[in-house]
Amino acid sequence: MPSRFFAAALAAGLLLAACSDAPGAQPPADSGRAAAAVPAPAPLAPDSIARPRVPLVATPDTLRGLYVNRWAAIGRKIYKLIDVAKRTEVNALVIDVKDDRGYLLYRSRVPLAREIGADAQNSDIMPMSHKRLRALLDTMRAHDIYPIARIVVVKDPMLADKKREWAIKRKSDGAPWLDKQGKPWLDPHQKGVWDYAVDLAMEAVDLGFSEVQFDYVRFPDEQRLMREASFPLAAGRFRANVIRQQLADARKRLAPLGVPMTIDVFGLTTSDTTDMGIGQRWEAFIDQADVVLPMTYPSHYAPGTYRIAKPNANPYAVIDSALKDAKRRSEGIEGAAKIIPWYQDFTLGAPRYGVVQLRAQMQAGYDNGVPSWVLWNPSSNYTLAALRDANAAGASTPADSASPAAATDSTRVAAPPVAPPPAR
Repeated sequence: MPSRFFAAALAAGLLLAACSDAPGAQPPADSGRAAAAVPAPAPLAPDSIARPRVPLVATPDTLRGLYVNRWAAIGRKIYKLIDVAKRTEVNALVIDVKDDRGYLLYRSRVPLAREIGADAQNSDIMPMSHKRLRALLDTMRAHDIYPIARIVVVKDPMLADKKREWAIKRKSDGAPWLDKQGKPWLDPHQKGVWDYAVDLAMEAVDLGFSEVQFDYVRFPDEQRLMREASFPLAAGRFRANVIRQQLADARKRLAPLGVPMTIDVFGLTTSDTTDMGIGQRWEAFIDQADVVLPMTYPSHYAPGTYRIAKPNANPYAVIDSALKDAKRRSEGIEGAAKIIPWYQDFTLGAPRYGVVQLRAQMQAGYDNGVPSWVLWNPSSNYTLAALRDANAAGASTPADSASPAAATDSTRVAAPPVAPPPAR
């Protein structure tokens, strides 16, 4: 791992002590312990969930999307975001089907989801009925807006608590390992964890989603995990190989449905040469999905990354460097996925992000031959002035063509009062 990226990653708080997949690297000390996988409920077969009852929206050649959190998707705000897509270059919405708390968007037919109460009424919002969801997807389809089902895989404290045999365990006493928020994580080695995600993905496609996007396809990003947790199912495998194999198995199961399977990965995976201790190494996952979406948020890069003193204040330079590295590392890999970056539409430190910062990120993508993007704001609260009219969607815009003053609160869709943190 180049020292500049290692220093940056540590300062940003994004990485663990590296568990490298480089030749000659040693697996974790506990990786050789023999153990049997915890039995999982029988996964659904592709033919056990009917093909979608309506035609799916075709995948856009150039995809430009917005993230829609579960709160926004269930409330009236989703229709405001659909209106944004009708009027602007946006043509896709990434909708939380399962969020990082384990809650589902709608009532599920997947037995495990019903068993653990992932689709039940909870303290904040009532899940959608299938009828209401289909009406929402019908509206999107009528306007040719591409619906993507985001499904969080390993960060699922509800499932980890209900099925503790699938949770990461502490070496000291075998109890569930807890992250800095006091929440358990699922062990990525457990096949049942991935089967559950695939079952939910098949159901989402059956209901009318056109693409499945898996997030949190990794180990926790906390340095102490290495010394505190035990992984008896590792069997000598590097973490990046575990993630690779699980992605391959998930993709194989979803293949009969004929929809893209895409994955979100850390932004630094485009440049870091190790798996960063989380099991995400570019060459190990780039051919195991149809699209890879690196989360290239400038605020998440530490001072000095790419020799940029203040990455958050230089979004063009960060994206330009990240995408150049990503494209270089994908060259020569058969079946390498398409790259669609996540861009930052939230403020985390100075400067306040607005039109100029968003268009700078977009322009860096265009200049690197990457015309597609998705914007992330944890509250689904977007800088509308940065988006071009639908009729101008095919053209690129100079990064400095907008005034920072244009990105005022009046240009944004109202946000819910409580939202998940921007880092993920």
